[in-house]
Amino acid sequence: MRKTSIAAAAVMLALGTAACSSGDAGTHVDFGYIGDFNGASLLAVADEQGLWKKHGIDAKASVFTNGPLQIQALGTGDLDFGYIGPGAMWLPATGKAKVVAMNTLGNADRVIAQAGTGTMADLKGKTIGVPEGTSGDMILTLALKKAGLTKTDVKIVPMDAATIVSAFTSKQIDAAGFWYPAIATIKKAVPDLVELAKNEDFADTVSFPTAFVAGNDVVAKDQGKTQKVIAVLRDAIQYRSDHLDETIAATAKMLNQPAEQVKADAANSKVLSLSELDGYTKDGTIDKWLTGMNDYFVGAGKLTGAVAPKTYYTADLFTGVAK
Repeated sequence: MRKTSIAAAAVMLALGTAACSSGDAGTHVDFGYIGDFNGASLLAVADEQGLWKKHGIDAKASVFTNGPLQIQALGTGDLDFGYIGPGAMWLPATGKAKVVAMNTLGNADRVIAQAGTGTMADLKGKTIGVPEGTSGDMILTLALKKAGLTKTDVKIVPMDAATIVSAFTSKQIDAAGFWYPAIATIKKAVPDLVELAKNEDFADTVSFPTAFVAGNDVVAKDQGKTQKVIAVLRDAIQYRSDHLDETIAATAKMLNQPAEQVKADAANSKVLSLSELDGYTKDGTIDKWLTGMNDYFVGAGKLTGAVAPKTYYTADLFTGVAK
């Protein structure tokens, strides 16, 4: 995870109050997100459809570049809730936060390389940029292992997302473990880049769920706030699955991006309905997703051993709000 000084500098990027309720009354919530479809769409729906106000919440949303920074902000109390991709799921598993709601299944991660690179094996000895502890890190680790390589066989350079865009575009790095929609930005300058690996390559063994997380103290000491936020997320999940086009439009508005760009980004995710998430929570499917990811994190050195999903996914709270 990043050092505290870096986190402090990066926590509050632009769009600091992108999704707020219309009134000052209600339970105040500081909510983190990432500026893409997976990270922002439910907050955009909550804002556009008045869901914060409906559930008595005054929400302030702040954009982050990745999940680990949000987990750190949850730990310091600067955030109450946040969003993480699959690569950061090891942090709740180690007790740094609670997963309060699952979101989508991601398919936006890639290992990209400069033109002329044929396979992952060609990256041996090459310089690879990656945001540590993210889904970009995860896809890179999986792809290297599949190719019979480890991170010691390449030169890993930890970078934030913005630095990867500039470093790859200027050919300062040979490859990157990264994700869409940022890769689409790189492609404008480097149209002949090569995609060497993607999430679907590992679908038989690992799922890539994205999720919403809460600070441990919030869940333990303010269950009322937690339940209200989960209620907002549940309503937004239902709306998103029923009104995907409208959700894309609301997300584009929130992120100040063209709707077509957000639509292309959304295509890299599997949107799950509320009934699916409730069903997957109750029948153990989500436990299987998280267990599979834990196995990966053990192999990657992020976890020292198996962790029961029930210790960090508050399944009963998620489904209990529906009652």
